[in-house]
Amino acid sequence: MTLNLAIAGAAGRMGSALILAARSDARFDVVGGTDRAGSALVGTDLSLLNGKVPSGHIISDTVDAACAQADVWIDFTSPDATLAALSALKPAQVKAVIIGTTGFDADQIEAIKTASDHFAIVQSGNFSLGVNLVAGLVRQAAARLGPDWDIEILESHHRHKVDAPSGTALMLGHAAAAGRGVDHNQVAKLARHGQVGPRTAGDLGYAVIRAGGIIGDHEVMFASEDEIVTIAHKAVSRTIFAKGALEAAAWASTKKPGLYTMGDVLDF
Repeated sequence: MTLNLAIAGAAGRMGSALILAARSDARFDVVGGTDRAGSALVGTDLSLLNGKVPSGHIISDTVDAACAQADVWIDFTSPDATLAALSALKPAQVKAVIIGTTGFDADQIEAIKTASDHFAIVQSGNFSLGVNLVAGLVRQAAARLGPDWDIEILESHHRHKVDAPSGTALMLGHAAAAGRGVDHNQVAKLARHGQVGPRTAGDLGYAVIRAGGIIGDHEVMFASEDEIVTIAHKAVSRTIFAKGALEAAAWASTKKPGLYTMGDVLDF
C-alpha cells in the first residue's frame, strides 16, 4: 500500500530532497506540498521541482489543501511554521507527523508534546542513520570515560542556517549528558566570550561554524590530560536526512499517537 505524503516547504532545500527521495521509493507518493504565501510556485505542479512529468498534485500555501489526500505530514521548515502547521492538521486525516525542524524553545517543545496526543509524531534533530549511531556512541563514551575527560562539541553548517547550535549538536550534547547522568541544561556552555576563566569541570562546551555550503559536520571531542578521543560525522548529501525521514514516516504511520524519536524508529 502506497503511503501518501505532504511536504512542508516543498521548494526548499530539504523539501526538494524529500520529494526526490520519495519519488525514488515505490512505498511513497507525494500528493501535496506547501510554499510560503505569495510564492510564484503556489499553484504549480510539484513535478516542476525536479523536472519529472506532471503529477497532478500542486504546491499550496495552506496546510489543509496540501494534506487533502495525505497520510503523513513531513516538516523541515521553521519553528513558527511547524507549530502553525500542527495547529492546522486534522487528526482524522493525517496519521503521522515527521518533524525535522530545529530551534524550538521550551514552550514550542511543550506544544509539540501536546499535539502528540492526537498524532504519532517523530521529532529529531537529525534523521541520518549515521548521526543516530554517533549519538549512541557518544552516550556510551560519556558513561564510560571519567569526569576528568572534558567534552566539547563542534558543529559546522552552511551560511543560511538560522539556529545555533544545530539541532544535531544539541542532540549529541543531550546524549553526552545522559551518559553522564546529568542535566544537560545545567552543564551546557553554548558560547564563550571574553574573560571566561578556566574551564569548569563537567562543562559541556559547544562551538559553531557557519560558512559556505557546508551541509552538516559534527564532532564530539573527549579530552583528558593525556589523550583525545573524537567521534565525528560528516554529511555529504541531504539525501541521508530525506531517506531517514521517509523511514520514520513509514514507521510512524502504523503507530498510536505519541512523541517518538529516531531512536524508536531504528530500535536503538
